[in-house]
Amino acid sequence: MNFQQLRSVRETVRRGFNLTEVANVLHTSQPGVSRQIRELEEELGIELFVRAGKRLTGLTDPGGHVLPIIERMLLDSSNLRKAGEEFVSRQSGLLSIAATHSQARYALPMAVQEFRSQFPNVTLHLHQGSPAHVAEMLLSGEADVGIATEALTQYDELVALPCYPWTHSVIVPPGHALLDGPLTLEQLARYPLITYDNGFTGRTRIDQAFAQQQLVPHIAIAAMDADVIKTYVELGMGVGIVASIAFEAERDLALRAVDAGHLFGINMTKLAVRRGAYLRGYVYAFIASFAPTLDRVAVEQALAGKAEVINYVI
Repeated sequence: MNFQQLRSVRETVRRGFNLTEVANVLHTSQPGVSRQIRELEEELGIELFVRAGKRLTGLTDPGGHVLPIIERMLLDSSNLRKAGEEFVSRQSGLLSIAATHSQARYALPMAVQEFRSQFPNVTLHLHQGSPAHVAEMLLSGEADVGIATEALTQYDELVALPCYPWTHSVIVPPGHALLDGPLTLEQLARYPLITYDNGFTGRTRIDQAFAQQQLVPHIAIAAMDADVIKTYVELGMGVGIVASIAFEAERDLALRAVDAGHLFGINMTKLAVRRGAYLRGYVYAFIASFAPTLDRVAVEQALAGKAEVINYVI
């Protein structure tokens, strides 16, 4: 038994049983992947995959039982390597962060700047994607830390920690009628709206708020990031709804913002790591830079299941 066999099985499941993709990921050939799987099956005395001719179509019952063990073995292998690196070189390495656009653009810069001043020899990789994509990068080991508002609490394999609360703002050009008087959902429903795509930056709360009032908003444009939303609002194409942190008065001179927390509630940005993963010292340092209340003790307690940090508000 060897780790290449285990990786071949894991990647086969992750890539939807497409051995060509598995071979590309593992930098080998398709026959090589098939051979690794067969050799492992022969050693274990069971078939891990359902076959239709030469194609793999799914996991067998024994395969479904063995897969979590394979995942744990590969995670432990990664942890062992990181632990060794920690003692060989504490101040250098790689930190991979996955975040949504809003977090990467508006929430992360100060923490990244502080981290870089502390650990100039650590290479920082920033990945942007949807909340679901952020979770997938954590689960696959591509990212060490994930930051998003949506999705991260939906995976048992992840430990999601609350970082900071935020609300939405309605943005309009100067002189817009919505700047006069109290802001209501009924007023917003009269205008074409420009806001986040489904699954991004608190969009769920926006939809729920209108539905609870039995209102059907006219979503004229849905986008993944606030910069696009603000651009189309400036062009007069509708009223924008963005995360409050995405409005910068000193930069967004052609726009005005009205807090909409009373309409759409309070959202919580979360930082997640994979359960059971070994975190190097500089990972804890970055987490503390981003959310000062999440010091090493708090994170370790959460990883050990000794603290119910998921429900408190910072």
